[in-house]
Amino acid sequence: MKKTQLSIYLDPETFKTIEAFAQRRGQPKSLVAEAAIAAFLSPDDSDRREAAIAKRLDRIARLLERLERNDGVTLEAVALFIRFWLTSTPALPEHSTPAARAKGAERYDRFVEALGRRLASGSTVLKEVSIDMQASEKPE
Repeated sequence: MKKTQLSIYLDPETFKTIEAFAQRRGQPKSLVAEAAIAAFLSPDDSDRREAAIAKRLDRIARLLERLERNDGVTLEAVALFIRFWLTSTPALPEHSTPAARAKGAERYDRFVEALGRRLASGSTVLKEVSIDMQASEKPE
């Protein structure tokens, strides 16, 4: 395809920028200028970029909403457990405190092991709660 010649006047800084870019790419200056003009005149390019950014922002917003919901569920579960434990556990007599501390440390170690196994398996309480909630919301 035969190309049409166009003579234009450029600011010296713009010309230097085009020249440096062309040298880095190993391309003629006219090809760089042609691509820049085509990009400037193409409205689709900016629309596509804006749509891609909007899509990413929507995905990030959904992820943040999910994280906020999960944090809320976690906080409520921990708070409910603490309240229940504090109201239902009687105070220990002074003479049994060392034995209770030892038993507590043993139970804590078992708890940490069980938590590690559960997290490694990919099964979480949040998933179970989500599945239970979805099942209860379906009309029968």
